[in-house]
Order: sequence, then C-alpha cells, then structure tokens
Amino acid sequence: MALSSYVFHLFYKFKVLVLVSLCLMVLWATFSYLVDSRQEISKAKSMVEDFRKVTSLEDGQKEEKIESIAKVPTVKSFQGHCPALSPYLRGASKLAFKASLTLEEVQKENPQVAKGRYHPTECSALQHVAIIIPHRNREKHLLYLLEHLHPFLQRQQLDYGIYVIHQAGNTKFNRAKLLNVGYLEALKEANWDCFIFHDVDLVPENDFNIYMCDRQPKHLVVGRNNTGYRLRYQGYFGGVTALTRDQFSKVNGFSNNYWGWGGEDDDLRIRVEMQKMRVVRPSADVARYTMIFHKRDHGNEENGERMKLLRQVSRTWKTDGLNSCSYKLLSVEHNPLYVNITVDFSTEPKIS
Repeated sequence: MALSSYVFHLFYKFKVLVLVSLCLMVLWATFSYLVDSRQEISKAKSMVEDFRKVTSLEDGQKEEKIESIAKVPTVKSFQGHCPALSPYLRGASKLAFKASLTLEEVQKENPQVAKGRYHPTECSALQHVAIIIPHRNREKHLLYLLEHLHPFLQRQQLDYGIYVIHQAGNTKFNRAKLLNVGYLEALKEANWDCFIFHDVDLVPENDFNIYMCDRQPKHLVVGRNNTGYRLRYQGYFGGVTALTRDQFSKVNGFSNNYWGWGGEDDDLRIRVEMQKMRVVRPSADVARYTMIFHKRDHGNEENGERMKLLRQVSRTWKTDGLNSCSYKLLSVEHNPLYVNITVDFSTEPKIS
C-alpha cells in the first residue's frame, strides 16, 4: 500500500515537472517570437525609412533639375569677349574683281548683314567700329569694296556698320567734309568706339590688318599696289585712317575747306601732332592695299589752295572742323549692305 502510494506520488511529480517544462518551453517560444518580431519590425521600419530617404532625395534631385532647367536663359546666354586675334583670319588674299558683279550677289554672300550692320554671334566684339566712306560717282568701286570688306571685317569678329556718305550737287568734291558728316551722322545711330575713314578705291589685302583703333591715331595704308607697296611719302596719313571718338574730337575732325583733290589728310596729321599724339602703323607686310584703277573724276581736280591751307592749320583748326561742319541732309537710306547718307554742300568758300 505504501509502495503504491509512493509510486503514485512520484508519477504525479513527474507529470507536474513535464507540465512545468512544457509551460516554460511555451513561454520561451513566445518570448523568442516576440523578440524576433520586434527586430523584424525594426528592420522593416529602417528599410521604409531608407526608402523614404532615397525617394525624397530623388524627388529633390528632380526638383533641382526642373529648377535648373527653368533657370536656363531661353533668349541669350552670356557671351565672353572676342579674342584680340580672331581665329578666322586667313592672312594675305589674292584679290579679284569680277566685271559682272552685282549688288544682289554681294548681299547673298553676306546674309548676316542687315541695314549695313553686323555683329559676331559667338562672342562680344572688343570694339564697335563705324566705317565711313566718302563717295560720288564711284558705284563700281563701292561694289568691289563692299564685296571684299564685309567678309574681311566679319573674319575679324568686329561689331561694325558701314556708312557711305554721298555728295550730291555739282560743287567740287570735298572728301574731308564728307568724312566729318559721316562721323556726326553715325553717332546719331550708335555710340561707336572707333571710326575708320576709308577711301572707296582702296581694298585691303590682308585681314591681319586689324580694323580697330589704337591708343594713338592709326594709319592703315603702309603700301599699295600702285606705289610698289611702299609708303607714298614720309608723313603720309591718307587712304584709310583709324581714330577713336576721343581722338577725332580732340583734333576737331577734318578741315571743311579742302575742295578738290589733296591736302586734307596732311592737315589731319598736323592736327594730330599738335595735340601731342603720334601716328602709328601696322607692319608693312600686313598693311597692304589694292588700289582700283580709275581716272581723276570731274569735280575732283587738284586743289591749288592746299599748300596755303596747310600753312594755316595752327591758327584755324579750333574753328574749322566738326564744330563748323554745315550741310544739308537730303536722305538717310538703310540699305542691306550699308547706310547711304546723301548731303548737299553750298558753294565752296573762297580762301582768304
């Protein structure tokens, strides 16, 4: 009886132990599950947070891209200055003048020129240059000059305008006064930095002969074909000259009293020297021109008074020039390749 009671009690303890063990196992399993679940939830939260960061970064980048695209100028981007020496220069050219050349052909070759004006699109030109050409009864010469001068200036990356100053009427030709008119009329249209005073019958041969102004008045015709490419004489300052607005104003421009051929360029040189300026020139191998052959024009006969006028420069320059240039403006026409300004001068005054 005692034995059976002992066995029953032992079996009961065993059952309790097994039951407690099972409970502990259930508790342990439950605890492990809860811990693992929390870790997984934490990992999941971390993944979600990382995903949110990535998407927000991508969205931010998209917004930045959209914003940067929106900030790109749609009209014109910033342009730097053109180089001092254009990469388009070719050097010396062999010039040819086709007898059948027409104005329409020259226009077709220069589609970017409008109303006589051109500016480079790839950079900002270093100077704004006005080309002033005195003219009367030289239509063919003008055509040849325009044919060569436009591409010449474009290769130099200049912002330029060409003004042809036509003298109407029957009075003697007055080159100097026409150049004064060109200067005054051109300034009504734009704030030009530099003025090139250019004879219609001289065509530049080398585009390294840069059509920009210098710190001193510049003479661009060192040599030409009809003088064996030598300077005509010591002190020669004619044909093509370049002066800044300040330099030309300082000498009061050209004299208005040279009617007929000769003397006005020497008068200008004297004015320059009186203002303590000096004439500079490019090298002789660059400053070369072809002069288109022609006979002396009727109305442009040699000026017999020129030597007398030259002796008076020191006492007349302050009152004879830009400040006394009177003329009748007949028309201003903006042609595709140049601005044509037609003026009439009263009868030339007698020299006292």
